[in-house]
Amino acid sequence: MNTWKRRSVAYTGVLALSMFVFTVVYQYAMGVYERNPVTFLEAFQFVVETFTTTGYGAQSGWESAAVLSLVVVMDIAGTVMIFLALPVVAFPAFEEALSTTVPTAVENGHEDHVIVATYTPRVETLIAELDSRDIDWVIVEPDRERATDLYEDDYNVIHCGPDSADGLDAANFQRARALVADVSDQVDASIVLTAKELDESVRVVSVVEEPDRARYHELAGADAVLTPRSLLGESLARKITASVTTDLGNTVELGQDFEIVELPVHRGADVAGETLAESGFSERVGVNVIGAWIDGEFESPPEPDSVVEAGSVLLMTGQEAQLERLADRTRSEVRRHTSGETLVVGHGEVGQTITNILDGAGLPHTVVDKEDKPGVDVVGDATDPAVLDRAGLDDARSVILAIPDDTAAEFATLVVRDRSERVEIIARAEEAESGQKMYRAGADYVLALGTVTGRMVASAVLEDEDVISLDTQVEVVRTRAPDLVGHSLGDADVRARTGVTVVAVERNGDVVTDLDPEFRTRAGDELIVAGPDEATNRFTEVFG
Repeated sequence: MNTWKRRSVAYTGVLALSMFVFTVVYQYAMGVYERNPVTFLEAFQFVVETFTTTGYGAQSGWESAAVLSLVVVMDIAGTVMIFLALPVVAFPAFEEALSTTVPTAVENGHEDHVIVATYTPRVETLIAELDSRDIDWVIVEPDRERATDLYEDDYNVIHCGPDSADGLDAANFQRARALVADVSDQVDASIVLTAKELDESVRVVSVVEEPDRARYHELAGADAVLTPRSLLGESLARKITASVTTDLGNTVELGQDFEIVELPVHRGADVAGETLAESGFSERVGVNVIGAWIDGEFESPPEPDSVVEAGSVLLMTGQEAQLERLADRTRSEVRRHTSGETLVVGHGEVGQTITNILDGAGLPHTVVDKEDKPGVDVVGDATDPAVLDRAGLDDARSVILAIPDDTAAEFATLVVRDRSERVEIIARAEEAESGQKMYRAGADYVLALGTVTGRMVASAVLEDEDVISLDTQVEVVRTRAPDLVGHSLGDADVRARTGVTVVAVERNGDVVTDLDPEFRTRAGDELIVAGPDEATNRFTEVFG
């Protein structure tokens, strides 16, 4: 029973009780004080006329003060009851009659779908993943107003409780592909227990806020228990630990002007919204994109149809002059891919995950937090420039803002960028829409918890490990390719077959970096190729 119906029942009860009491009192008063006895029905008629303000008729003209006082009290009570009836009963009834009716069950035949309980901002990423694979989904939302808003926004939603057997039956749980429980740690555990009671064969994925509670969801029977904040910390840390190793030997000199750099794509850049193929990086500028962070996922090499959005970070090779020209198109500062001190701002669950990974990689870092607790090096507010100076911002290569409050993170981004134009700013965001504001504030790379959670849930639901990729190891190696001699790079389809990019060729003591698809290798050429470790090994197997 919803709120207004409960109020209507309560109002009706109070009204009935009041009229009964006034009827009894009026009947008694007329007999004792007016010496004019009336029947109970006549007394009740009088009370009804008073409450409805229709008039008194033959029963007017009282003489005793007691009865007159009683009539005044009844007049006031009746008026109050009338005015209460409007907001408590009438208005809600009209509103419900005119409002959108949200379905309370899925249509017959709905099957092989994903049930999502309930709606959160991170559901958007999951829905996008499911839509891209033509998988049906339905949101089970117990809050009527939110369900109505979603329904009016064309979401496939039903209004019922996901932690009850009736609610899951309404979503056709037994014929579903999977169920995602994402309400709260306690409610999610209840949903898991209910689901497994109905059908143990349906996959159930539970999203846990507190990692130490994951065990209880496993005991409840969840097939997969996810802790998004830990993965968010891993993703942010790997942006720092993403290594580019070289094994070029002493005999090959690429020249001082040949570099491996990162280029963040800023909001409003010329290339924002274009695919890599449309951008013409290789054809028009002469550089090679050997990797890219796009939507929080590292691709090496990225696909030609990958869209370069604001916030993407490109890992590129080329000559200094070429890279500087490209920086104008991305409105970015060229950032040399070198190691250095990292400031980690915030030492909660995400921050601790980051520092653990940096410790494992042997990378120096300084931790800043408002609270003095184990692992914190500098205590203070990161929005205070003096605190950042004490933490060593001037000597830092990167700053990771692991602050759980988006507003504070946005302001911290402004302060850090104002203090240093060259430092790399990597930020977390709770909500995806905060990402664009952080980019505008000066961040180079922003990853939203909602995006990570959505992709993580999609991976667990689809049982597809490729949905999230954390492997960002890139190698630049020198090798020979006898089986490639006499073939053009385009005809050999090197990148598609092996996953590496040929970035330079040493020929007769000279290093050629201007390589187009028609470039043909010759006997004696030494190739410098870049790509993930397994890709460089595959290149050697295919062309070695």
